[in-house]
Amino acid sequence: MKNSLKFALIGALLLTGTSCATHSAYTGNLKSQNTQVILSQDNFKVGERVQGEAKATYVFGLGGLSKKSLVESARSNMYQNANLEGGSKALINETFSVKNSFFFFFWKHQVNVSADVVEFTK
Repeated sequence: MKNSLKFALIGALLLTGTSCATHSAYTGNLKSQNTQVILSQDNFKVGERVQGEAKATYVFGLGGLSKKSLVESARSNMYQNANLEGGSKALINETFSVKNSFFFFFWKHQVNVSADVVEFTK
């Protein structure tokens, strides 16, 4: 009887409160060289909001074998979704969010990037 009670308690502990997640977000530009665009004239329109994401999964600390960093992969995905070709377009208001979650020996890292598309009309 005592052994089955121990296993039931251990099972309940394993299924309830052993996972955790952290979230953080950054607004701005992570590039070391910046260019500044002053939007003081009525020569642009703000288009859609575009997003990109990248994930890496680790089991016992192994995994995530991509040569690119998660931020670089997420930004690349966002630029593909932005369709900046064929006009005078730029991305503004970039926001990066990071989510790290783990459950015993299993870790998951996710980076989400979003920005607004601006198209210059003149």
